[in-house]
Amino acid sequence: MTDLSASDVRPMYVGGEWTHGRGGNPPMATFDPTTGREIARVTAATAADVDDAVLAAQRGAAQWRALSWTARATVLREMAKRIRDDVERLCLIDVENAGIPISAARRDVLRAADEIEYFAGIAGEVKGSTIPAPAGGLAYTLREPYGVVGRIIPFNHPFNFAAAKVAAPLAAGNAVILKAPDQAPLGPLALAELVGDLFPAGVLNVLTGTGIEVGHAISSHPKIPRIGFIGSVPAGQAVMRAGAEHIKHVTLELGGKNPMIICEDMDPKLAAREAINGMNMRKTMGQSCQSNSRVFVHESIAEEFVAELERIVRGIEIGDPREESTEMGPVAFEAHFDRVLTHIDQAREDGARLVFGGGRPEGREEGYFIAPTVFDGVTPEMRLFHNEVFGPVMAVCRWSDEDEMIEQINATEFGLTARIWTNDLGRANRIVSKVDAGFVWINESGRKDRGIPVGGFKLSGLGKESCLEEIISYTREKSVTTTFAVHA
Repeated sequence: MTDLSASDVRPMYVGGEWTHGRGGNPPMATFDPTTGREIARVTAATAADVDDAVLAAQRGAAQWRALSWTARATVLREMAKRIRDDVERLCLIDVENAGIPISAARRDVLRAADEIEYFAGIAGEVKGSTIPAPAGGLAYTLREPYGVVGRIIPFNHPFNFAAAKVAAPLAAGNAVILKAPDQAPLGPLALAELVGDLFPAGVLNVLTGTGIEVGHAISSHPKIPRIGFIGSVPAGQAVMRAGAEHIKHVTLELGGKNPMIICEDMDPKLAAREAINGMNMRKTMGQSCQSNSRVFVHESIAEEFVAELERIVRGIEIGDPREESTEMGPVAFEAHFDRVLTHIDQAREDGARLVFGGGRPEGREEGYFIAPTVFDGVTPEMRLFHNEVFGPVMAVCRWSDEDEMIEQINATEFGLTARIWTNDLGRANRIVSKVDAGFVWINESGRKDRGIPVGGFKLSGLGKESCLEEIISYTREKSVTTTFAVHA
């Protein structure tokens, strides 16, 4: 493995080599959000560097595709093993570069290994079918890899997304050009350092640089026919626009303003605990597109529910994410810190009642720490009701009429996830049929077992991930007809 700390500016991984590219852009600084201090500088790639990565990926893809699916699966299993064996070092990189509490970062790393093993296990399911044909003929379909795939990932799970989201395209026989997040590039570079030598040169490439330049160059490149993107709605729209000229196959996992529906038959204390769990306050500081950032609680239990929410968030341990006891660390970077505080100020201006939080936690004057924040009395007229914060800010909305509540839930541009809490399963399934969301939990906080399709409706995205549909989406279907005997 290459020692990435040996250089003042950390290189990228392209074509099986560590490189600073062709140059032209100044290096990019990356920071520790716990302190706000610079911890490293990385190469800022250019569009020309994307061209070089594509050429390398095309060469590597030819070799990788030629292997049997079982041979590729063996490599992926070794990839997962190396990750498991190095979990403590890898999780500390995300702690330092993204502010993720170490216990959550450790789970992120191990879950990435799980996903890689999952796709290694189902790689043989990427297959065609036979179709009835007239006597003397044969009709069948083939599944073939696209060749070169671009994967663009966000800052909230840097190592997890880097490792897990290359698994399906690799298992299907593609080469991958991975765009590391601008704000937290060190985890993806560590992935290349750890496992790059397992693949033919050019099969796994990791580029660092800005989304505006590098992300756009990947999305618009005529030789990258398949793009997988995770991030914000505006960025996802930009990816689609960039790919439109070449009619790329684009899948997107984008934002959410996800509801948690609490019915009057629920224990309000249990519901409050699960609302915090579903909000991912303790794992990602609410920096998750699938968090239940809008909680619709029946008015008959709302007072007790909100009181319990306040009690819980007051007890969350905020501190250095390197400490095992820490439950909440900082948000990932300064601009995002400022953006979350702006959403909090707007909620105050619009008349929402601040229950707890609303700014820096006491004793945390450096870094990008925001106290777990709860607003009560949030209504559809308020900006917090509709806008995705992507931080530790929960909006509590009270309801009494089920139909009106569902209408309010669906009155957003998002449709990613929803959670329904009730002891009446008939009612739960009735609500499921009416809610616009691609993933719904009933009496669950957010567990996602491998194989269950993950993806949203409306502006929350296109396509499904972490399932058979994902690996198939990294292939193209070819139809073939054959006549056995040709007569003069």
